[in-house]
Amino acid sequence: GEQLEELEDEVVANPTRQTLQKIHEIKRELLTLRRAIWPQRDSINTLIRDGSKLFSDEVLVYLRDCYDHAIQVLDMVETYREVASSLMDVYLSSVGNRMNEIMKFLTVISSIFIPLTFIAGVYGMNFNTEKSPFNMPELNWYLGYPACMAIMFAIAVSMALFFKRKGWFEDYSAVKDLVSSATKPIGHR
Repeated sequence: GEQLEELEDEVVANPTRQTLQKIHEIKRELLTLRRAIWPQRDSINTLIRDGSKLFSDEVLVYLRDCYDHAIQVLDMVETYREVASSLMDVYLSSVGNRMNEIMKFLTVISSIFIPLTFIAGVYGMNFNTEKSPFNMPELNWYLGYPACMAIMFAIAVSMALFFKRKGWFEDYSAVKDLVSSATKPIGHR
């Protein structure tokens, strides 16, 4: 029970694969315990029902007590299994939330760079301005390149401010964790 409470705090604070493995181990141990106690409960019940002629009333009282204890242990095991399953759900939910934060962050970054990529793509086309006056006359402007860069910078800043006002840049601890784990040496992960 105490292990499950510690794991619950761990799952909420920092869900890791080790936490998931601990939950699996506890579920496996609970299943083993259940498989061990279930037949004992049935055997004791059979002794109480069918062996009443073989045992004295004092022994039957102790057998009933053992039967009650077996039922209590099975109930506790079932309760702990449900708690462990709930912890798995909380773990999966936490991991899903982290993934959603990362996707949201990547969406914001992509949204900022899409218009910049469009502008760079349009001005990357090599049209000859001497052939037609409609072929990007700004390519021949003296300040054409700095003007294009300034416009792109203004778009990026205005979009970043827009997303900040909308609350999309709130807390990206999941992204920070991802970046920090990606920059660690492989042996230290």
